Amino acid sequence: MKLIVWLGNPGKDYEFTRHNLGFLFLDYLKDNEKFSDFKEDGKFKWSIANWFIKWEKIILLKPLTYMNISWESLRKVVDFYKIDLEDIIIIYDDISMDFWKIRFKDTWSAGWHNWVKSVISHFWDKWKRIKIWIWLNTNYEVSDWVLSKFTKDELDDLNKTVFSKVFELLVEKI
Repeated sequence: MKLIVWLGNPGKDYEFTRHNLGFLFLDYLKDNEKFSDFKEDGKFKWSIANWFIKWEKIILLKPLTYMNISWESLRKVVDFYKIDLEDIIIIYDDISMDFWKIRFKDTWSAGWHNWVKSVISHFWDKWKRIKIWIWLNTNYEVSDWVLSKFTKDELDDLNKTVFSKVFELLVEKI
């Protein structure tokens, strides 16, 4: 069994923001792949679905907490399902490189990302990650930029090009 985690912030105010790139990718998968409906559990602070790739069960996790404390939901899922840490892939946004660049790594530093810092400090530091770069518009403060909404052209580009590449990488790494 494997666990794939998409990061974002819950609620309408954060829909289509750069920081919700992980949630947007999940919506792309819902439209293009078959998996069970998501079931919410407020006690565990998660929404999960089941998916099968290469005959292996995959748990899809969408934390119901805000990004910087979503490690709580992740910890609860790992403990509840007894998932090996090597069987987890987390997908999130990053501002440190060119727009739409995608990278997979087993380990690296937290960099600017507060969520990554929180996972390392509360959880562990060696886990698989897929980062999708949203670059940084230097006319904005970082927090304002990551919470700004994608333009229609950017969303179209995500759905037509970027997410299919992320999907191929994800399937390759499972």
